[in-house]
Amino acid sequence: MKVPLSLSCVAYDRTRALFDGRATVAGADLYPVAMSPEEAFHRNFRHQEFDVTELSMSSYMVQLAEGRCPYVGIPVFPSRLFRHSSVYIRTDRGITRPEDLRGKVVGVPEYQMTVALWMRGILADGYGVRPCDISWRNGGLEEAGRANVVALNLPGDVELRPIPEGETLSGQLASGAIDALLSARAPSCFGRVKEVARLFPDYRAAEEEYFRRTRIFPIMHLVGIRRSLVERFLWLPVNVFNAFEEAKRLCLIDNAKIGHLYTTLPWAVDELERTRALMGHDFWPYGLQANAHVLERMVHYAAEQGLTSRRLAVEELFPASVTDLAKV
Repeated sequence: MKVPLSLSCVAYDRTRALFDGRATVAGADLYPVAMSPEEAFHRNFRHQEFDVTELSMSSYMVQLAEGRCPYVGIPVFPSRLFRHSSVYIRTDRGITRPEDLRGKVVGVPEYQMTVALWMRGILADGYGVRPCDISWRNGGLEEAGRANVVALNLPGDVELRPIPEGETLSGQLASGAIDALLSARAPSCFGRVKEVARLFPDYRAAEEEYFRRTRIFPIMHLVGIRRSLVERFLWLPVNVFNAFEEAKRLCLIDNAKIGHLYTTLPWAVDELERTRALMGHDFWPYGLQANAHVLERMVHYAAEQGLTSRRLAVEELFPASVTDLAKV
């Protein structure tokens, strides 16, 4: 009898085969439900509604370090993004370069969210701007009342306060109540309020330079499996990993086809070729070994920024079975 597994994640091109049945989990019947990352994080970190789910990498590390994460992570990374494009500023606050964020008030939906983890690390490493140099404000980007999905115990020199009740970060940036914003999504005031712009106007050039220098393609999300299920079925992590790997393989085959386009972009194949020229053929790898340098940077940032109570070892992030896969 197969194990029934519920799945919550975004229906990306690289996960779509799990939704249409072309990629399956051996020994299990998969029941996928598509939803936004924010919804998946809220429903699973707080209520553990699904057996397999997309999770915030940063929030996962926070809970793992405390020994209280209800999910076992596997090295499948459904979301990766360069994040220089995610810094929005008021152009009337004297901010023309990253160093100008010192002493400013910067909003973020959730302080521990992975986009903020990466950009705080990049600001510190590349520009000498530390988290304690900024006054932080958290709240909903477009809807009031958003709160952190995991509990935090931040260093005493970090100022983090919620924005006023009933307010949103997009509204605060538009009105000038905050000077800048770190956000995975573009705020609705961007493109509408002339004083709101990106810190890095040519963000692609900045992100490509960052990759050439570091060889890092930032990880945002991972896949987690309900811990109680992994304890009952030790084979689940490897089989779920293989299913996601197969779904990604099918996606890349589709994206490379030139007879007809699977993506509604005229030069999608050229974009794929340009990306591979810069980042290599397998530019979106799963697995621990291929991503060890990226994960090392993440556990370093999480500890340095006071998100985790201790520095995690990369080997702690995933079960041994899925980091030591059989080879033919």
